[in-house]
Amino acid sequence: MPMHTAGALALMTVLATTAACGSGSADSGKAGSAFGVSAAMYPLQWLTERVGGPDIAVTGLAKPGVEPHDLELSPIQVARLEETGLVVYIRGVQPAVDEAVGQHAADRGFDAATAVRTLPATAGDDHADEHAGETGEEHAGEHGDEHAGEGGSPISYDPHIWLDPSRFATVATKLGERLAAADPAHAQGYRERAAKVAAELTALDGEMARGLRTCASNAIVTSHAAFAYLADRYRLRQIGVSGVNPDAEPAPARLAQVAEVARREKVTTIFTESLVSPKVAEVLASEVGAKTAVLDPIESRPASGDYTSAMRRNLTALQAALRCS
Repeated sequence: MPMHTAGALALMTVLATTAACGSGSADSGKAGSAFGVSAAMYPLQWLTERVGGPDIAVTGLAKPGVEPHDLELSPIQVARLEETGLVVYIRGVQPAVDEAVGQHAADRGFDAATAVRTLPATAGDDHADEHAGETGEEHAGEHGDEHAGEGGSPISYDPHIWLDPSRFATVATKLGERLAAADPAHAQGYRERAAKVAAELTALDGEMARGLRTCASNAIVTSHAAFAYLADRYRLRQIGVSGVNPDAEPAPARLAQVAEVARREKVTTIFTESLVSPKVAEVLASEVGAKTAVLDPIESRPASGDYTSAMRRNLTALQAALRCS
């Protein structure tokens, strides 16, 4: 092989390797200088990308279409957490992330649930107001030690905070401040974008409140109790077939109880989810004479659109099921 050909091949190899190292960023041209952030699941990734904008390179830890509760981190993902500038997660949801943050990024973790008032983990039995006065600080103090390093044990609060846009707006503001503190050179941009995203989420909250203001019913039967925050915000009553953990099999007694409530409340729709088998919900719907429809907990990236469009699809599904005018 001629010397000039060998030199050209070597140069091409170096360039290809360099490009591959920067391909994890949305803007590979800035991957070397952008502030690195890891997001544990889709809704947190969506928010982080919006607040961080061009100043950060976001890595999502959970793959699209995969139930985030079951996430297992690869050795490469764990190693990268040692270098990331911030990890955005919700402690207690993904044991693998909790363990990795505790071991490799203890001083660089942002637990989004500490930013808002949390609700207890229930099976959807209308007790969501028991913690009405609980603050984010109480969440951190009450639940922080309980979840650290646990291998999948039940959590005592509902982690689905993003299903209330008003709470998610608060998380956006707090995330902007956390990014500003971690990367002061771009602090103004983080704060400005956080304010913009918070305003958009507040507008979405108003849209949903108006859309659910006048309905014939307020009872929603869901395949698992992921919607306590949505119910709490818009004065709905969630009846979950199973609890916060979507993998838990409902007991026959629970199914009978939900069926009785569905008949009494004249429920027209049993809600299923995209990442959870609809079989139980379909059997229940057949038993009580209802139909099924999807209510997305948005735990993974939607098949189309983004977080806001998924929330609007949820609004449309709820309006039809609850006969809203």
